[in-house]
Amino acid sequence: MAELHHVIDSRAEYLDAVERIAQGTGPIAVDAERASGFRYSQRAYLIQVFRRESGTFLFDPPAIGRFDELDEAIHDDEWVLHAATQDLTCLREVGLDPATIFDTELAARLLGMPRVGLGTVVEELLGIHLAKEHSAADWSTRPLPEPWLNYAALDVELLPDLRDAIAGLLHEAGKEEIAREEFADELTRELTIVRSEPWRRLSGIHSIRGLRNLAVARELWLSRDALARELDTAPGRLVPDASLTAAAKAMPESKRALAGLREFTGRASRSELDRWWAAIEAGRTTDDLPVLRGNGDSLPPPRAWADRNPEADARLKAARTALTTLSEERSIPLENLLTPETLRRVAWTPPAEITPATIGDALAAHGARPWQIEATSQAIADAFVGSVQSPDDTSEPDS
Repeated sequence: MAELHHVIDSRAEYLDAVERIAQGTGPIAVDAERASGFRYSQRAYLIQVFRRESGTFLFDPPAIGRFDELDEAIHDDEWVLHAATQDLTCLREVGLDPATIFDTELAARLLGMPRVGLGTVVEELLGIHLAKEHSAADWSTRPLPEPWLNYAALDVELLPDLRDAIAGLLHEAGKEEIAREEFADELTRELTIVRSEPWRRLSGIHSIRGLRNLAVARELWLSRDALARELDTAPGRLVPDASLTAAAKAMPESKRALAGLREFTGRASRSELDRWWAAIEAGRTTDDLPVLRGNGDSLPPPRAWADRNPEADARLKAARTALTTLSEERSIPLENLLTPETLRRVAWTPPAEITPATIGDALAAHGARPWQIEATSQAIADAFVGSVQSPDDTSEPDS
């Protein structure tokens, strides 16, 4: 019979759990469950902790509030997480902020494993089948069903053994220092991206033509976002992106026409019809028309480089080829060897003098880690230099 798991939802139980966790040994396995796709916020609705000789603890963050005492007790110990960047933000919101982590998902990537989901990695390295049927559940549900709790507990109970297995493989592959640098970078990385114009992330917005139509799309998105925040509901559950895009394209002339738009669907599409019509009217009459492209220092898409900056296009293509070879040789995914954004920026605006040292400095300025610079700077420099050589430069001299 499966173990029954108890959710800790009182300060007294929580403080008792903190003492027990502090008395355990070894690294602390931590996981968090959110309600993505159901709620507006990305807060944690369940936090799971496991430590050898302490046991498994399932905490209810909305009921407990802050976790400062737990953070103080385990802050300097190693925390084991799988895909840490997905959980660090919501953990920090309640006061849990590790000094050292071991990310089993990132480590699996660095080992070149083709699939790095927790279930796949656990099955491959520990020989245990881990069902993931509750991963997309609405974790704001109360009370949480027992099968969900069993799933959540097992996620953390296997992490210490998985960490040890992966650490052994990193040692054998000579990638321990690489992993340490990557784990440290995750802790310093800005995980919450603040966009100046978040409405531009509306799915399908690139198919909208005309500044007035774009203004309507903006107003609809902002109105939906405000309602979603107020109700703590995922925006797409009110009215999907495709509906907002369809309304912006159709530009209905009246509230009745909007209600009759077949593509305008969603559970709040008719109950909040006055809200959506007000947004459309605001977009139709505003003097604050959006520009076609968002503000910022974003580069043109690579497909446009050949026309806009052919030299940069040649550099980028040559460097991509070189790094693809390195990626295969080192069994490290290309995006982990060096982020595509970093390569694009250095290719678009390279140093005046192309050498491994100057390329290394440019990579560092864009956030590349020391191991990445050591691994790629020579290859990128050679590729950049080679990209500007004409056929005549490499032909045999006439005899």
